[in-house]
Amino acid sequence: MSDIGSPISFENTEVAFSYKSNSELKKAMWLFSIMNYNLITKIGTRLTPWAFKIGLPIKGIVRSTIFDQFCGGETLEECTPTTEKLSNYHVEAILDYGVEAKETDEEFEKTIIEISKAIAFAAKNHHVPFVSIKITGIAAMGLLERLHAKEPLSSNDQSAWNKVRDRIYRLSKAAHDAGIGIMIDAEETWIQEPIDQLAMEMMREFNKDKAIVYNTIQLYRSDRMAFLKKSFDDSRTGNFILAVKLVRGAYMEKERKRALAMNYPSPIQPNKENSDRDYNAAVEFCIDHIDQVSCCIGSHNEQSNRHGAELAQKKGIPASHPHLNFSQLYGMSDNITFNLGHAGYNVTKYVPFGPVKDVVPYLMRRAQENTSVGGMSSRELMLIRKELRRRKNN
Repeated sequence: MSDIGSPISFENTEVAFSYKSNSELKKAMWLFSIMNYNLITKIGTRLTPWAFKIGLPIKGIVRSTIFDQFCGGETLEECTPTTEKLSNYHVEAILDYGVEAKETDEEFEKTIIEISKAIAFAAKNHHVPFVSIKITGIAAMGLLERLHAKEPLSSNDQSAWNKVRDRIYRLSKAAHDAGIGIMIDAEETWIQEPIDQLAMEMMREFNKDKAIVYNTIQLYRSDRMAFLKKSFDDSRTGNFILAVKLVRGAYMEKERKRALAMNYPSPIQPNKENSDRDYNAAVEFCIDHIDQVSCCIGSHNEQSNRHGAELAQKKGIPASHPHLNFSQLYGMSDNITFNLGHAGYNVTKYVPFGPVKDVVPYLMRRAQENTSVGGMSSRELMLIRKELRRRKNN
C-alpha cells in the first residue's frame, strides 16, 4: 500500500464484505429487510424496552439478531474476536461501553470501572486506538441541564459537578498514560455546553504532545461550524492539539420537537443541504489545519468520506497521517469502512459492548436510523444482494 491513499470505490462489495461468510451476509440481509419496514421497526423499538422492563425472556432473540449485528459483545473478552477479525482487513476499533442515561453515583462509578477496563484492554490490543464515552453515563441529566442553562448551583449540585470533573479527569489521564485516544460523544443541545467545557478542559491538560481527548461536533446543528473555529482559536491560544470527531448528529427529531414545544428557534439546520455543506466545510477546515487539528470523519455519507480522502490526496497528506481518521458504526456501511482500510487510510469501526439489556437504547436508535424513511436499509440491502450475486456467479 502506498503512503498516499489509493483511489477509492465504495461500490466494491468484494472488499466491503470479505470479512463475512455467506451465512452471515444472509442473516444481515434478513435483518435489514425487516428494518426496511417502518411500521415493524416502530412497533419493535417501542415493545423491546418495555419487554425488558417487565422481565419478558427476550434477551436471546435480541442477542442473536440486532445485538449481534451492531455490538461487539457483552464483555471486553467477547469483543476480542471482533477486533481481531476487523484488524485482518486493516480496520481498527473504537470501544464504546454502550450504557447511558444513568442517575446514581453507584452507576456512574460502575461505568468508570468499565471504561477504565476498556482503556487497559486497548493499551494491550494494538487494534483498538480509541475508547468512547458518553457524559450521561457518568453525570446526571438534570445536573447537565442546569449547568447548560446557567442556573445557580446548589451545594449538592456543585459537589456532584466536581465528582463528574474528577471522573472525566481520571479517565483522560488513564487514556493519556496508556497512549489511547478517548472520544467524548456529543449529546442533546440542552446539555451540550458543560460537555464541551469538560472536553476542552481535558484537551488543555492532555493534548499537549499528542491527540488524546476528542470532542464530538454535530454538524446538523447550525452553530457548530463557528464552534469548530472558536475551538481551534482556543487550542492555538492554549498551545494544545484540537481533536474532534465530526458527525452529522443523532437527535434531530427530538431537537425539533422540543424547540417547537418550548417555543425557541430550532438549533437544527433548516435542510439537509445546509447540514452537508457545513459537514464538508468542517472536513476541509480540519484537513487544512492537519498539523494542529486531529480529526475523525465519523460519517456514513459516501460523498463526505470520499471528499476527505480526495482532499488528503490532493494536499499530499499521507493516508496513514495520525491526525486523519475515518469511522463508521459496527454493522453499518461496510462498503465505506473496508474500502477505506483497503486503500491505506486509518479507519475504525465504532464497536459498542455491554449487557444486552443496558445497550437497548443504543440498539433502538440504530433500528430507527435504518428504517426506510430517510434511512440506510435500502442501500445496505442493495450492496449485500449485489455481493451475494457476485459470489454465486464466481
